[in-house]
Amino acid sequence: MIRGIDDFKNVFFIGVAGTGMSAIAQYLAGIEKNVSGSDRYFLEGVANETKDKLTAAGINCFLQNGQGITDKTDLVVVSTAIEETVAEVQKAKQLNISILKRSEVLALIAKSKKTIAVGGTSGKSTTSAMLFDILTYAGLQPGIISGAGLISIIKEGKIGNAKVGKGEWLVIEADESDGSIVQYHPEVGLLLNIDKDHQEIEELMDIFGIFKKNTQQLFVVNQSNTLAKLLSTNVANDFTSDNVASAGYKATNFIQNGLTISFNINGTPFSLQTVGKLNMENALAATAVANLLEIDLKTCATALKNYEGIYRRHQILGHKQGVWLIDDYAHNPVKCARSIEACQPIADKVIAWFQPHGYGPTRFLRNDFVREITAILRPQDEIWMSEIFYAGGTAVKDISANDLINDIKAIGKNAFFVSDRNQFLATVRPHLTKDTVLLLMGARDPGLEQFGKEMLEKL
Repeated sequence: MIRGIDDFKNVFFIGVAGTGMSAIAQYLAGIEKNVSGSDRYFLEGVANETKDKLTAAGINCFLQNGQGITDKTDLVVVSTAIEETVAEVQKAKQLNISILKRSEVLALIAKSKKTIAVGGTSGKSTTSAMLFDILTYAGLQPGIISGAGLISIIKEGKIGNAKVGKGEWLVIEADESDGSIVQYHPEVGLLLNIDKDHQEIEELMDIFGIFKKNTQQLFVVNQSNTLAKLLSTNVANDFTSDNVASAGYKATNFIQNGLTISFNINGTPFSLQTVGKLNMENALAATAVANLLEIDLKTCATALKNYEGIYRRHQILGHKQGVWLIDDYAHNPVKCARSIEACQPIADKVIAWFQPHGYGPTRFLRNDFVREITAILRPQDEIWMSEIFYAGGTAVKDISANDLINDIKAIGKNAFFVSDRNQFLATVRPHLTKDTVLLLMGARDPGLEQFGKEMLEKL
C-alpha cells in the first residue's frame, strides 16, 4: 500500500506526455525517483519535443507497448483518460503493481510539503505562475506543479510546468474538472472563481465546498465572483476588484495600455506586461496570498513587473502586416469572452477563432457560449469557429460548432464557420485590416501549438 512519496522508488507513467502527467513526472524525477513513462504520441522514428525534454529531465521514455513496465516497477500512474482495457494497465495488474491516478500522486506530493492549492474555473495556471514568481523573488525557493508551462522555466529548455524548490512551499494547480481538487488538504486554499464549465453549478459548489473544508490554515476567496464569495471564511483574507464588495485586498484604477496593464492594490502600484482584467484579478489573488504569508506589497509588485507569462495564455506569437497574432487556451464561455475583451484595447478590430472541444461539453455549454461571446463583441469584431475537436470515444455527434455560429449570427453579430481549420487563414484573410488582433482560442488538442506556428508563418 502506497501512502506517501517515500513508499515507492520506481514509477511508470502511462500517458506521460500529457500536461498534468509530465508535470508530476518531472517533479518526481527532481526528487530523485526513478521515473519512466510511455505515450501514444511517442512513435518509432518520429521526433517529439516533449519526449526529448522529458528524457533530458532524466525520464526514460517508451513506446506505449508495455515494455517499460517490469517487475521492478513499484507504481504505475494513470490519468483519467487511460481506460482499464489499455494493455499497459493490464500488465501492471498482472504484475500486481500498485496503480494510482495522477491526482492521487499529486495529493501524495502535496502532503510532503507546505502546499498552496489554487482552485477555480478560470485563471488557475496564471495565478499559480504569478504566485510562484512572487515567492521566488522573495527568496522562499518554492516548487510548482502547474497545468501550463511558465515561460521563465521554458527558457531553461524544460517543458516548464514543474520545478522542485528547496524551500518548504509548493504551489499546485487544483483541478475541479475531474473532481480531484477534493483530494488535497493544503495549508492555503485559493478560490479564484466559480463559473459554469464542465459541471452544473450545484456540483461545482459542492466540490469547492469540500476544497474549503479540507484547507488547513488560510482560505482566500474572490469577493468579486458571485458564487465564490459564498464560500468565504474571513473577508479580511479575501480580495476584490469590485468597488462595492468588501475585502482585505482591493484592486483599483485598472488601465490597459496596449499590451500592458496597471492598477493599484491597497494603494500600491502594480504594472504587468500582460493584458486583460482577468490577469489583474489573477495578480491580485497571488498578491493577497503572498501578503498573508508576510511578503510585503512592494515586493509583490516588483516581482510581477518581471512576470513573463505562461504558455498559450494570451501568448503573443507575432506581429505581421499590421496584425497581432495571439494564442490562448480559452475554452469555456467566460474564458473566451474575457480573452476577446482583453484583446480589444490592443487594436481597433478583434477577429477571434475558436475550436470547441468535445461534443458533450459543447452541447452542455452551447447557450452559455452564445450569451457570453455575443455580449462582448463590438460591432467591428468577429467570431469564427472550426469544427469541434474530437479526441475519440463514443460521443454522440449531434452538435456542430456551426450551430453556435448560427445562434450568434441570429443575434446580429459577425459570426463565421469554416469547418476545416486549415482553410481558416485563406478564408479570413480578406477580413484582416492593418489594425487587427487575430486571436486563436482552444484547448485539449495537441495540434493547436503547431497550428499557431503555421498561422504565423503564412500570415
